[in-house]
Order: sequence, then structure tokens, then C-alpha cells
Amino acid sequence: MEGIRESVKHAKRVVVKVGTSTLTYNNGKVNFSRIDKLARVISDLMNQEKEIVLVTSGAIGVGVGKLKLPGKPKSVREKQAVAAVGQSELMQIYSRFFSDYSHVVGQILLTRDVVENESGRKHVINTFDTLIEMGILPVVNENDSVAVDEIESGKHRVFGDNDTLSAIVAKLVNADLLIILSDIDGFYDSDPKENPSSKLISVIEKINAEVEKCAGGAGTSRGTGGMVTKLQAAKITMNAGIDMVLINGQKPELIMDVLEGAEIGTLFKADILAL
Repeated sequence: MEGIRESVKHAKRVVVKVGTSTLTYNNGKVNFSRIDKLARVISDLMNQEKEIVLVTSGAIGVGVGKLKLPGKPKSVREKQAVAAVGQSELMQIYSRFFSDYSHVVGQILLTRDVVENESGRKHVINTFDTLIEMGILPVVNENDSVAVDEIESGKHRVFGDNDTLSAIVAKLVNADLLIILSDIDGFYDSDPKENPSSKLISVIEKINAEVEKCAGGAGTSRGTGGMVTKLQAAKITMNAGIDMVLINGQKPELIMDVLEGAEIGTLFKADILAL
């Protein structure tokens, strides 16, 4: 499989997506140790002149911890209020850790209307490009305090659990690679949490009915995404000629291994013919 991952080794502009389950412990509190590792890895990549964009979930999860709530609020209005608190706290955490490694972060909050609007999309792309040119790490999240597409159950989700958003961002910035950090080692032929005999699929070159059948439901109680949203993200990247790799977020240092061409996680291979 070394040859098929060759393009990953040469990726220069990389979008990294981190989920709530990576940023927090099972009790919902912030996992500072893991965030520190993530900041160190990304900072090291930036020092190698890699162009990195970080797409992050976790605003509501961090907000719940900050406000010492017993769990996720139920109503949309409460979720939006908690997200407003959590987003501010999340950026402070990122700013503090990346500052330790001499890097500056810049916040970009997106809503569906910006992505769908040609003028807004152009301005967002310009902002991304300028931040990257200045050596600043763009940190992206959906603006949960005003957008309900993601957090309101039962609605059509444009961004999913930020998996789809990360794929859209990868397409916007013309990235070479999207790396999604999840709570699982990669994409399996069945749910490994329910089936001990399930097998990790190393490379997926086409998403067909058989692959979609392998996707389970939602992930942990702290996040809202599962393999379905991962596949949705993969479809976007693959059709845009962008590789996507799904790995376990418990070890952020695996990002380095991915970029060295190691056969870890699942590679969703870009469809060059789709371009």
C-alpha cells in the first residue's frame, strides 16, 4: 500500500479535523494533555512549512464543562447559549497551547449561508489564504450560537458533526489532504464496538453501497457524528481530488505518521478522474 499513499506524503496544505471525543474525557471535561499534544504536532508541522487548517468541534462540550452542567442541554436555545460560552473558552485554550509553541491562532466561524453564497465564499477563501500566508493557524468551527442546522435534531444537516464542514473547508482552501481524528482507528467493515471480528479497511477508492452499508450510527454521547458523516465528508473530498485519512484522535502524533506515508487508519483515495 506504500505506493497508493505516496500522494499523502507530499501533501503540503492539510486540514485537520478534531472532534469532541478527542478534546474531552468521558466525563465531558477538557483533556488538556491531548490538546497539548495536538498543538505540539500541528506546530511542528507548521515549522516544517506545512500549511495547516484546524477544524474543531467541541464548543458545546467545552461549554458544558465550563458551566459545570450535568450534561448536554436539551433545547436548541440552551445549546446555543452553552455553545457561545464554550466557543470562547475553546479558543482561549487553543490560543494558550499554541502560544507555548510560538504560534498564533485565528478564529473563523462559518454558517451555511456563507458557504452557499458566492461573495461570502470568496471572502472566506481570502481570509484563509491571508491567515496561512501570515503563518497564522485558522481554527474553524460552525457558528453554533446562531446556526441550528447541526445542533437541532431531526433537521437536515449541511455540516453534520463538522465532518462535512471540514471537507467543505478542505475544498475551499484547495487542500491536498484532510485528516479526521475520530474515536476509532479507522473505517471498519462493521462496528468494532459491537463486533470484535470486524476488520479495518486500509484504503477505500470508491464509496459504493457496500461501503455505505458498513457505516454505523452516531458516535459517542459527547459528539453527534458517526461513520455516516465521515463517508459524507469522504465523498466531498474524493470528488474534489483531495485525499482523506481517518485515524484515532487519542494519539495526535499519528498525524505525523500519516504524513510519512504509514499505513494507519483508513485512506479515502482522491478520485483523480472526477477533476
